[in-house]
Formats: sequence, structure tokens, C-alpha cells
Amino acid sequence: MTHSFLGRRGIVVAPHSLASEAALRVLREGGNALEAMIAAAAAIAVVYPHMNSIGGDGFWVIGGPSGPLAGIDASGASAAAATREQYAQRGVSGSIPFRGGIAALTVAGTVSGWGAAHALSREWGGTLPLSRLLEDAIWYAREGIPVTHSQHAATAAKRDELVAIPGFAETFLVDGAAPTAFSRFLQPRLAATLSRIAEHGTEDFYRGALAKQLAAELAAIGSPLTAADLAAHQARRIDPLTLAIPGATLANMTPPSQGVVSLMILGIMQRLKGWDADPTGAAFVHAQVEATKQAFALRDRHVTDPAFMTIAPPDLLRDELLDQLAAQIDPQRAAPWGKRTDPGDTVWMGVIDGEGRAVSFIQSIYHEFGAGVVLAESGVNWQNRGCSFSLDPSHINRLEPGKRPFHTLNPALARLADGRLMVYGTMGGDGQPQTQATVFNRIQRFGLEPQAAIELPRWLLGRTWGMSSDSLKLEARFPVSTIDALRAMGHDVELLADWDESVGHAGALIRQPDGLLIGGFDPRSNGSVAAF
Repeated sequence: MTHSFLGRRGIVVAPHSLASEAALRVLREGGNALEAMIAAAAAIAVVYPHMNSIGGDGFWVIGGPSGPLAGIDASGASAAAATREQYAQRGVSGSIPFRGGIAALTVAGTVSGWGAAHALSREWGGTLPLSRLLEDAIWYAREGIPVTHSQHAATAAKRDELVAIPGFAETFLVDGAAPTAFSRFLQPRLAATLSRIAEHGTEDFYRGALAKQLAAELAAIGSPLTAADLAAHQARRIDPLTLAIPGATLANMTPPSQGVVSLMILGIMQRLKGWDADPTGAAFVHAQVEATKQAFALRDRHVTDPAFMTIAPPDLLRDELLDQLAAQIDPQRAAPWGKRTDPGDTVWMGVIDGEGRAVSFIQSIYHEFGAGVVLAESGVNWQNRGCSFSLDPSHINRLEPGKRPFHTLNPALARLADGRLMVYGTMGGDGQPQTQATVFNRIQRFGLEPQAAIELPRWLLGRTWGMSSDSLKLEARFPVSTIDALRAMGHDVELLADWDESVGHAGALIRQPDGLLIGGFDPRSNGSVAAF
């Protein structure tokens, strides 16, 4: 097992090594954690193009060892013209299609988050211009990136589904096929778009000449988004949700993110007994899976755009409610399951700088390649987050004009009682809160270092990107005794490969009270920890 990585003046983790290195370059030049994360966010949008894009959304949780926490909600709302009636007139019934211009119905917010983070970095004394922070991303888009096995496999798997979607084949295929691993992949149109943002600022994406161009391109592929929808968008500065548990104060994103669900799972876990003897044992897996079922059931009834919620998000974290949910869990028997869960295609990254300021960040286009559309001039692959809206008028996540959809995205931060500061997270749709809880508990309750906590075998209840079943999926490296015990408890166990990226691309960074920095990355990804 690989040991965790160490640093003193700055540390970064990302699911692609080139994004880690882009952020580390900024830290070495005296940049702060926010500036470094902007560089990483731009770079990862280029070097991991099947997982995320500047045509997606982003969320930030920000804090140090003490003092106030901050957050940035850079998620986009649905088009003003995106009504249930409008979709019915277009012949859509049941659910919104996953692909094509009709699925590209929400504003891409992540670039606005870069701008909000850049403004906040100035309050920290940051001096680096946006043009410097986007430098690596522009270079990789213009000069090319090495195709990863993950990009090749995702492209090959989705080729037949997406080949006829506007812009996909021209952008992501080579002579009609998925690019081979380790070949050079060029994105010249995206390089030009990033260069425009670097020169004119992130506002250009929403209210400038670039916005006018994007609106025309979106109209051409049948999206309901307009220039007015782009102009109405603003990233939001928010106060993260927090939950105090024995040994830690946890922070995560507010709705429409499912950050509250990640907090609920850990809150429920603290009320259960007898699961913390073995980090790969059946008692641990069972307790967390059952806590996940309880939290998901409430999430699906309540969590959406907060403007449409009927309950205040902090009310889902009340002691009385968490006590009640924990009491419903049988320590020896699995509760019924079999519901559909959400897939997701995402990247999570973390940065801690030499001053102890930390950023937990997540960026996504929802499914692999989002809506599948790539805008003709700008080269932007647009998200399909809006296809998660329901066309049922009674559904909590029903489609409404100007509404933000429910998001699986949630970046996590924790202040531990012993003085350590931790950022952690993963990609993976509904797997995100599950893997977050696994990594956190293995570090905080089992006392493992970050790399060990991430490398041990993991599991997923339900589905994530590329999955079609809702079973309890375990990596095959789990002890046979654990697998047999879970089946005996009534879990529908399905075995994955020994190292399977469907359980997420996790990462974790820790700052100790003495300033030492420790990090772990996920070998299931193409990532790395970069530190100095």
C-alpha cells in the first residue's frame, strides 16, 4: 500500500496529475489556495474532458483551521423557456431526454464560480491575474493532452449513443472511433474560448461577446437557453451547512447540492454502535449502507432548489431527526432497497496552501460528456444536469423556469477536534456521500492515513456513471467473510473488479496543527497528490 504524500508549503490532490501540477505551479509562484484551485479547475476541464467541462457547474467549500467558512454555489438554473408545457409540445413525455440540445436546458455555472473565487482570492491578498491561472489549461487544449485509459474507455462505451449528437463526433472521435490511450488529443476551439475568458474575464461567458456567441450556438442545437438566461446567472456566495459530531465539525454545500445528505449519513453513523472495529468489516459497511438508505429517503422528498423547498435544510440535521433515523436501523438486517439512484460524471479536487487555507471543489457535467453536444465555434461541451428535472408537477424536483436542479455534487471539509483540517471528496453521483463517509470514517474513526483510507476496497449502493443496477456493489478485494456476512444480512451484493473506478475517484488532504500537510489520491483515477 502506498504511503500518504507530504508537504509543508502547499498540497493539491486531483483525479488527473496535470491538474494537480497546474495548481502546484500557482502555489510555488506564491498563489493562494483559491488561485491554485482556479488553475486546477480550468486544467481538469481540458485534460479530463469526458468527466467535466467549462459547460458544467461547480461548488466550492472554503475554510481554514479556524474562523468563518465560505462557499460558492456556481450552479445554473433552467431556461426561462424550459417549461413542462414546452417539453410536452416538443413531444417529450415521461422524462427529459439525457442527450442532445433538448437536454442542455440549464446555464453552465462553473466559469462564474472561477470568477467569484478569483474575487475572493483578492481578499486574501492574491495578485495573480486570471490569464496566468488559465495558462496551463489553454496550453493543454491548444497543444494536446495524452488520452487516458479512462477517456478512451468512456468514449468507446458512449460512441454509439452519442455519435449523432451535434458536435460529439467532430470533437471526441478520431476517424469515427474513440481516440486510443496515450495518443494526443487536441481541443483548439476550447483553447480559443479559454483564451477569450483569460483576456476578458469570466463575465464574458455570461454577459459579453462570448455570451452572445454561446447563445447563438445553443439555439442552433435546439437548446431552450438564451442570452437572457446567461445574463441572469450569478455565482452565489453562501455559508456552508455544518454539523458537529463527536471529534469533528463537518461542513458541506447547501441545496440544491446533496451536501446535507453527506452530513446526515455521518450524523446517523455517530449514533450507531459496534461498527468501528474493522475498516473493511461487514459491520462498518452495513451501518453506513443503512444510514445511506435513511438519508436518501429524506433527500428524495425534500432536497431541491432551496427556493422551492418546504423545509429549511438545517432542519434535516436536527438531533431529534437524526436520532429517529438511527433508531430505525437494524444492526443485523438490511432494510428493503431497489430504488433507482443517480449516476454522475464529475471531478473533485482539494488544495491547502501554506497559510492553512483550504478549498474543497467539485465540477461536473452530470453524465459522461453531459448532453453530448459540443458547441460549434466555442468547442464547449454542455451539461445535461437539467435532465434530472421531473415532468411530474407533484415532484419536488419538478421542472420550473429559472429553477436550479437537484445536484449530487457536494464538496466536503472537516475541522477535527485534535486541530487537524481536512478536505475530502469524490466524483460519482449518488456514490459521492457514500465514499465521503467511508474516507472520513476511515481517517477519523479508524485512524488511517489518507492514502490507506482511499486505497482500501470500497463499495457503492445503487448506481453511478456507467452502471445500470441498484445493488450493493463491493470491490472484489473485500474479505470473503465480509461479503458473506453482508449477504447473510440480506444485502443484494454484486462484486466489482478489484480496483473499480465506479466507486469513485476519491481524494483527501489534511493539515496538521503543526502545519505539516498530508494527502492521498485515488489509484482508481489518473490522479496524483502534488506538494512542496
